[in-house]
Amino acid sequence: MKHYDFADKFRALYDQAVQLYGSGVTDQTKYFNAAERAFLAANGITVQNLFDYAEDHHGYGEPGYDRALAIELVRRDYFLSVQGAKPSTTIVDAGALPAKSAAVRGIEWLPRLIPKTKAKLRGELPSNLMYSCGGDRAFFRTHDIHPAEFLSLVWRNLGDDNATIDWVEQRIARK
Repeated sequence: MKHYDFADKFRALYDQAVQLYGSGVTDQTKYFNAAERAFLAANGITVQNLFDYAEDHHGYGEPGYDRALAIELVRRDYFLSVQGAKPSTTIVDAGALPAKSAAVRGIEWLPRLIPKTKAKLRGELPSNLMYSCGGDRAFFRTHDIHPAEFLSLVWRNLGDDNATIDWVEQRIARK
């Protein structure tokens, strides 16, 4: 596996997904050839991830290549260094996540976002959930948090959700 040119290869696949989605191709099986799929898998990234980025790119103009790359660099690092390049065999049940309206210490969305972020980090999101979806982006924008920054924060505090919540409270207080 090559590491130095990861961002270049990711950019080419990101652009390809955006172009395909923009031309009306929504069948993900048509997105990448076997070598491209192997590259994604070797880096802990799914076709669904790129499809979601392309769909939101066209629907909302976000999250954009730069944020997608930053997110996937954190995920890739976790995948390679913690998971030993072995994908998780678990998929999170979307219905088991806290409600979108749930709040902790008065901060809505955060109780849902923390376990969703852990699932992204481990590659356990189901195909009907996207990390940095519209709701996540609204949370991040409101509280001035970059999605990759939050992904890294959750990784650092993996066993301590209160530390993550404390950090978010401090970020909100500084705004």
